[in-house]
Amino acid sequence: MGTRLDSREDQAETVTDQLQEAYPDATISLNFSNRLELLVAVVLSAQCTDERVNETTPDLFETYQTPADYAGADEEQLAEDIYGITFHNNKAGYLKGIGEILVDDHDGQVPDTMDALTDLPGVGRKTANVVLQHGHDVVEGVVVDTHVQRLSRRLGLTDNERPEAIEEDLQELVPQEAWQEITHLFISHGRAVCTARSPDCTDCCLEDRCPSSQLDSDIDLASGEQWDA
Repeated sequence: MGTRLDSREDQAETVTDQLQEAYPDATISLNFSNRLELLVAVVLSAQCTDERVNETTPDLFETYQTPADYAGADEEQLAEDIYGITFHNNKAGYLKGIGEILVDDHDGQVPDTMDALTDLPGVGRKTANVVLQHGHDVVEGVVVDTHVQRLSRRLGLTDNERPEAIEEDLQELVPQEAWQEITHLFISHGRAVCTARSPDCTDCCLEDRCPSSQLDSDIDLASGEQWDA
């Protein structure tokens, strides 16, 4: 079982420092060359692997290069063009709707505010945060995907389950200048070591700091143990 720290603030600082050493090049894994491509890729990535998205988008981006292209697309054809992406039929509708709104309300540009982005079909706060951070260099929050949700709970940084509540907790614990980085560090570690079903605690650089370590411990990985506030 990992060492118990005095506070979640100490834990957050230690976790960030150690993951920075382990993953110095951690960054977004989706492929894109402009803001529209970023927005489309992130929408497609919901409940789908980045690897599958990156396999699909080269041909998609060749065919659909502007918001007007998505707005004028035949929805059935668009769904066929992203076949293999999870919920491709629904996401085709999202992409067409996004194109229409960008053309009608934003002069064909991807907006740079949280409110405008979350008004787009298929775009929630997580997606909007990614677009703001990597498309506009605006860091307004922490992107909480499934890896961040899982690791922040296992590491004792939050007791919450909802992404919005976890984001609030992390924003209080992590300096704003590290909000963007912490997401990529958690994602990298979640993919490489702290997987959902079979976390490799033996080779984990955070094992001695993790209240959910499976080494000599029967602690529930979903929640970990309580940390002093």
